[in-house]
Amino acid sequence: MPLLAQAVAPPAHPYADATRRRIATAQDERRTTELLPFLTDKNPTYRGAAAEALGSVQDPKAVPALLPLLRDAAPTVRRAAAYALGQTGDSTAVPALGQRLAQPEPNALARRATYEALGRCVTKHSVSQLWIIKVPGTDSAAAPGRAWGLYRAALRGLAPAEAVSQATKLLGQKNQVLAARTGASAALTRMRGQDSTLVRVALPTLLKGLSSDPNYFVRANCATALGRVARPVAYAALAKASTTDADHRVRIAALRALPVANSSLVGNSLTPLVVMRQALRRPLAQESLTGAEGMLKVPFDTVKAGADYLSYLVGVRHFRARATLLQAVLRHVPATQRPVIADTIRRRYERTPNQYEKAALLTALGEDPAQFDFVAKEAALTTGPPVVPGTALGTLVAMRANKRFPTTRQADFTAALRRALAGGDEAQLSTAAEAMADPKLVPAPQPEDVAALRQARDKLTLPREIEPWIALQQALDKLEKVATPTPIPRGTAGQHPIDWAVVQSVPVGQRVRLITTQGPIELELKVVESPGAVASFVSLVRQHFYDGLYFHRVVPNFMVQGGDPRGDGSGSTPYTLRSELAQLTYGAGAVGLASAGKDTESCQFFVTHLPTPHLDGRYPIFAQVVRGLDVVQRLDIGDRITTIALLPAGASATALPSKK
Repeated sequence: MPLLAQAVAPPAHPYADATRRRIATAQDERRTTELLPFLTDKNPTYRGAAAEALGSVQDPKAVPALLPLLRDAAPTVRRAAAYALGQTGDSTAVPALGQRLAQPEPNALARRATYEALGRCVTKHSVSQLWIIKVPGTDSAAAPGRAWGLYRAALRGLAPAEAVSQATKLLGQKNQVLAARTGASAALTRMRGQDSTLVRVALPTLLKGLSSDPNYFVRANCATALGRVARPVAYAALAKASTTDADHRVRIAALRALPVANSSLVGNSLTPLVVMRQALRRPLAQESLTGAEGMLKVPFDTVKAGADYLSYLVGVRHFRARATLLQAVLRHVPATQRPVIADTIRRRYERTPNQYEKAALLTALGEDPAQFDFVAKEAALTTGPPVVPGTALGTLVAMRANKRFPTTRQADFTAALRRALAGGDEAQLSTAAEAMADPKLVPAPQPEDVAALRQARDKLTLPREIEPWIALQQALDKLEKVATPTPIPRGTAGQHPIDWAVVQSVPVGQRVRLITTQGPIELELKVVESPGAVASFVSLVRQHFYDGLYFHRVVPNFMVQGGDPRGDGSGSTPYTLRSELAQLTYGAGAVGLASAGKDTESCQFFVTHLPTPHLDGRYPIFAQVVRGLDVVQRLDIGDRITTIALLPAGASATALPSKK
């Protein structure tokens, strides 16, 4: 008889190890001196964990101790050390990083991490190291590494003409690997001040990439880069991609990149009006909204604009696209027609029970300063959902910035800001503070205004209300002409330490199911890389904190954000978390914690629509969508989280319920 299968015990939880907990706690408490000895520990797991922890701490004092680890025997340690050095951004690491790249490196991940670290650390005098270093042998990781190194440098404004050439060669090379194409195309989207070089060097490669690359992210990047090429051939390629590409993310990128305000580029039947009309009627809210946003920029004969725009409302399904289209009408029609259009918007506003549609319609009214009194009344509301008065105040600010704003209403505008400061609403405080410190909006703030800012700041409860605190303090620093900005009072680890009991109750690979009004989404938690964030999230899930909350922010081709108890982006928990910046990257479906700056994370989270590598190393990633990315793409502002629940171990993902 065959032997009965022996029951295999699950592996021990990584944080059952007291040393791993000690390293993570030192990271959370930002204690560099306690982490440094682990860099020389005989156990490579501890060396790598300590190096990665220093990537969150970002203390330049750790650089000398990290440099020797670039030559560590363990590839995971070499990679972690390079990552941590890149996170510090210290230019003193450039020589060592360059020397390491000139040596053999059998591990592709370590090679790429070293290149990216170099891109994060180079200066304008040393950026050429990214392409002049001779890599030994036929290193298959060299091309992806160099491409992403160029991207990291370009993010920092370090993109000379030669960098454009290098990225173009990497993108256009025959049979180039995907990682190099994605990095090179992403780099070309970030090379500011090099538009003429893009035309001279990169135009054919970008056109080919947009039309034929098999990867949607590469095509989307090529579209974005082509948006800076003022040539009819670029317009034609973008117009075609925005209407025919199979992937909506490419179509959205092409729509955004279309230079619709430059009529001299339009040389075919796909005029801006044709392109935007097609986008407006797409079933996906993201794409429809992008088309409406494009209409805001399309120049029209003002006599015909009102009628043309209103006809475009037919067939538009999504409320944000409709409201944005009405905003375009109000922007472009002659002054004599504005009262009629504004009245149409106000009637829609009164009819809808949707707070987010109300907010979108208020934003549309911002195009007409004559609506000041109506909007000011909504900004003064003290009952109902906070998103309405919060948006109304932002609309008043937009009106004040409008060149048509009558100077006779300046006193009324300033009075509205003062009311907001006295009212104490978190969202309104931030808006009012930023406006009060802008001399274009408030040319002559009075001493009592400065006193009101200070009084509003002093009433806030930290760390819960850290975001309005930052806005108020920055306004005070500006108005009082402070030479050195006031440091942000970040919450210490002591106010909310990592709950290790919760962490150890979450197995590696733990999945979570979100049931939303658009359908189910399944996440896998990253408990090893982000134990503090996962512990906080799981605790809130177990308390049913997220059940019934709205997705309050959706940016097409970027992300969807939710988890705010207020529903307007200003809500929080009584505590903040410290940023856990691990070696994870923002691909499509990455789940990150929103923040008002490093070490200010709380309960709000966002999910990316497509890769967003500019967020890498800046916002903690604590989960990844493993099922339901199509649902993420459908989510719009006002959709809700019905429930969130932890899945039992081994639960079948095939049993996901369908949308009702």
